[in-house]
Amino acid sequence: MNKVVTRFAPSPTGFMHIGGVRTAIFAYLTARKYGGTFILRIEDTDKEREVEGSIEHIQKALRWLNLEWNYGPDKPGPFGSCIQSERLPTYKEFALKLIEKGLAYPDPYTAGQVETFRKKAEAEKRPFLYRDHRPKEFGVWDGTKPLRLKVPEVKRWHWKDAVRGDLEGGEEMLDDFVLIKSDGYPTYNFAHIIDDHLMGVTHILRADEFISSTPRFLSLYQALDIEPPVFATLPPILRDDRTKKLGKRDGAKDVMEYEREGYLSEAMLNYLTLLGWHPSDDREILSLDEILKEFSLERIQKAGAVFDEEKLKWFNRQYILRKSDEEFSERAQTFLPEWMSTKTTAFKRLLPVLKDKIQVFGEISGLFGEGGELHFIKALPDYTVELLLWKKNPDRAAALANLNECRDLLGKIRNEDFSAEAVKAAVWPYAEAKGRGEVLWPLRMALTGQDKSPDPFVCAAILGKDESLSRIDQAVKKCISEK
Repeated sequence: MNKVVTRFAPSPTGFMHIGGVRTAIFAYLTARKYGGTFILRIEDTDKEREVEGSIEHIQKALRWLNLEWNYGPDKPGPFGSCIQSERLPTYKEFALKLIEKGLAYPDPYTAGQVETFRKKAEAEKRPFLYRDHRPKEFGVWDGTKPLRLKVPEVKRWHWKDAVRGDLEGGEEMLDDFVLIKSDGYPTYNFAHIIDDHLMGVTHILRADEFISSTPRFLSLYQALDIEPPVFATLPPILRDDRTKKLGKRDGAKDVMEYEREGYLSEAMLNYLTLLGWHPSDDREILSLDEILKEFSLERIQKAGAVFDEEKLKWFNRQYILRKSDEEFSERAQTFLPEWMSTKTTAFKRLLPVLKDKIQVFGEISGLFGEGGELHFIKALPDYTVELLLWKKNPDRAAALANLNECRDLLGKIRNEDFSAEAVKAAVWPYAEAKGRGEVLWPLRMALTGQDKSPDPFVCAAILGKDESLSRIDQAVKKCISEK
């Protein structure tokens, strides 16, 4: 197992789906588990679907998850480039070998002729197979027409999958498929087998949609006298109703959207690893080192796994709570408004509140935005005197008396000692004696002008002594002057 080589081979179509990322993770883990090699190969032979900037996007996504590759688009290997469009001479070389063996031929038919064959098969209620129309004599391939494989042997194939066990596929799956298109680019069916062979890939971790194509792949391995690698078919990632695979129409997002929303890469890696794999015990929170220690193909499950964004948020919160104050502040800075900095005393006092409230760092923006629980820090909203009155005893005189007493109690705290704990110690006995709601409600409204905010002790500490006293004074004036 010390010679294990795996690869992740996405197409540069501009979207890094959760399912593809999970495949990359499992391929990476398989290689690293046995001290092997992990290759990032870009399969860009379908130029019509290619999106500019996708290669960089793929690399950014994998590096965000700390999935570094040994060879990739930026790291050519002893076999050459890891970008398929830069390997065209290699595919032509193997195509010529098949032609020499009588196992490849140029497509002699027009698109219209092929469509006629297809319609005839449909009318006769039988599957359309190109090999049924294979020409008796093969012409010379000059590259202007598609090159097709002549299936070397029509038979029922049996193979062993490292996850699914014994699998098989019949003759109906075998056909003379295209190896190289008329534009000179190879098809996936051809190129990936050549590249896996030359790159020394030993284990292919793949999605379940490739099972039906495996007889074709095995036919090509046979034609080229190549020993097939180990196939490991991963369980599908399902939408929450378990009826089908998660797709874009079901809300599946590009993985980098989660990064922009403030998810942590460690949480994403941990969660996606558990979609279809489990350790030997019931642990859920596992570091990459802990995952590698436990990981094996044998522990990959066959059944599909549901992608649950609420569960992902739970994972993310566990990792947030494990962050040091310095680490938390560094990540939070991206989502703070311009008027708030992690270097201020207010933020340092606020930090425990933020840690307690959020599941995802992106939620910080909403907390500080207008109407958010922490917007009061920027400025005191305009509010009416009615909001100062405790709902169970909406008495203005009582609110005024309680605010004056709170101001006196806070005023006695030394500036250097002004903290949430000190404010609570000063105010709590009075609130207990007079009624918590009657005291704490007008105090919190005076400090924030909002009906949703942290408790008044924390709010006072965040604002500081001078600002807290100033806001209480404004509330007192409201009680006296407003009708």
